[in-house]
Amino acid sequence: MKDITVKDILECTDGKLITGNENIVCKEFSKDTRTIKEGDIYIGIKGENFDGNVFWKKALDNGAMGVIVQGIKFDKQDIETYQDKVIIQVEDTLQALYKLASYKREIYNVPVVAITGSVGKTSTKDLVANVVAQKYKICKTIGNNNNNIGMPFTILNAPNDIEVFVLEMGMNHFGEIHLLSEIAKPNICIITNIGTSHIGNLGSRENILKAKLEILDGAKNPYMVINNDNDLLHKWYEENKDKIKIKTYGINEKSDIQAKEIQLHEDGSEYQIHLNNKEEKIKVPVGGEHFVLNSLCAIAVGKLLNIENEDIKRGIETFSLTKNRMEVIELKNGIKIINDAYNSSVESVKASLSYMNHMKADRRIAVLGDILETGEFALALHKEIGKIVCENKVDVLICSGENAKYIAESAKENGFDERNIYYFENKEDIVELLKRMIQAKDVILFKASNGMRFFDIAEKIKIEFK
Repeated sequence: MKDITVKDILECTDGKLITGNENIVCKEFSKDTRTIKEGDIYIGIKGENFDGNVFWKKALDNGAMGVIVQGIKFDKQDIETYQDKVIIQVEDTLQALYKLASYKREIYNVPVVAITGSVGKTSTKDLVANVVAQKYKICKTIGNNNNNIGMPFTILNAPNDIEVFVLEMGMNHFGEIHLLSEIAKPNICIITNIGTSHIGNLGSRENILKAKLEILDGAKNPYMVINNDNDLLHKWYEENKDKIKIKTYGINEKSDIQAKEIQLHEDGSEYQIHLNNKEEKIKVPVGGEHFVLNSLCAIAVGKLLNIENEDIKRGIETFSLTKNRMEVIELKNGIKIINDAYNSSVESVKASLSYMNHMKADRRIAVLGDILETGEFALALHKEIGKIVCENKVDVLICSGENAKYIAESAKENGFDERNIYYFENKEDIVELLKRMIQAKDVILFKASNGMRFFDIAEKIKIEFK
C-alpha cells in the first residue's frame, strides 16, 4: 500500500510548506495534543468554541513530526525553532482533513462497510467487525467516533495492510451522512432502523430515512443491507428492490437472512438459520431481541464478504459490548444493574425494557431520563415511553429530566401504581433513593440520552453495592 508523504499532503490540500522535507512519510494523524504520539502529524481543527490551531507548538513539543494548520502567522524565530519539523499551512484544516481521508480511501482497493441507523449503530458495527475480523484484517470505528471528524481520522490512521474498513456514520441533520459517504465511498451500506432519534432536527421519520439514505451518495456499486422488520425500511425495500442490490435481514418479515426458533435468555439468545445451504444454530452472547437483529445484519455482511459459516458463528459468539451499552453488572446479593445510558430513543427504551423483562428478578426498577433532540415532539415521545413502561414488567419507575416528567405522568395515566413512581429534578436525589430502596435480587435499568449522564448514577450505585 502506498505511503502518504508530505508532498502528497501538499498536493491533496493545496497547502504551503513552511518548514520540512516533502519526502517524509506520514504514518498517523492526531487532533489532540494530550494523546499525540511521537511521529504523528497534528491537524489543528477549528470549531465553534475551540481552535486547535493555536496548540501547534505544543503538538510539536510533545513529539509530533509535523502540523497542518490554518490562520497562523509564523515569524522567523518559529521557523528557526522548528526547522527540523514539518509545518504545512492550509486555508481550512477541516477541508484538508476531508481531502486527506478521501485521498487515503482512494489508495485502498478494499471493501468499505458503512453502518448508520437511528439506534444500534455502534453495537451492530462491533458485531459486524467481529465477524469480518475472523477472515480479514480490519479497521473499524473506535467507540462512537462516527462524525465528520472522527470518521476521517479513522480512515487516515488505518494501517497499510488492512483488508476491510467497518465504519459507523452518525448524523443530526441533513447533509452529514452525505459528506461521510463521499469520503468513505462504501461498498456495503447498512441501515439498522429508522426511529425517532433527532426527530426534533429533521421533523419526521420520513425525513430521518432520507437523511440515512445519504449513505448511498458516495457509494461504489453498493449492496444495501437493511432491517426488513422496520416499517419504513421495509416500505423502501418494496419500492426499490428492482433498482439496487439489497440484502434484507429480519425476524418477522420474510427476509434473505431470517432467524427462526428464537430462544431469548437473560444472558443471550440462540436461534436457527439457513446459511449457505445448511441449517445452523447461532448463539448471541448478549440478551435482547434487538441483538438477534444485529447478529443477522452481521451474518448478511459475512455472506457478502464470503466468510465461512464457522467463522461467522465464531465472530458472533465472541462479540462483546462497548461500555455503557446494555452493560449488565452483577453486584452483591443478586443485585444487577443494566447500564444502557449512552444514548436513548423510544425504540431503544422499548428494547431495554423488553430485555429487563427476561431477567430473573424480585423487582425491576427503571431509571429513565430525557431523550434529547426531540424538539416539538418531546411531549408525545416521552408520553409514549410512559405507555411502554406500563406494557412491561416494571415495579418501580424513577424519572429525572425536563421532559422525563412526562414519562412519569403518562405511566400514572396508563395505570402504573403512583406509589411506585418517583420524579426528581436532581440526579443526586436518585442516588440517595436507590441507596435506601435497593434490595437483594433487584434489577435496575439506567436509560437516558448521553447528555443526561445517567451512567454517573449507575457508577455510584455500582460502587455502593459492589
